[in-house]
Amino acid sequence: MPAGKGHIKKQTFTQVLPKAGMLYTEESQSMVLCKPKIMPLKSVTLEKLEKMQKDAQEVMKLQENATPEMSDEQ
Repeated sequence: MPAGKGHIKKQTFTQVLPKAGMLYTEESQSMVLCKPKIMPLKSVTLEKLEKMQKDAQEVMKLQENATPEMSDEQ
């Protein structure tokens, strides 16, 4: 048979079961790997603390900027 396109020879296998003796299968447990989980670089708590510090620094800068203006007016 020429090895051209569309010419595939199908083989069929016949199932053979023993007439005497024991029939068994072996199953082995293997490790199943899960997808890696993406962990955040910073925890939520750390982000909240950094935001609080940033807000506090902004408030301090506003207060420092407001204080000299009041002393100049007096």
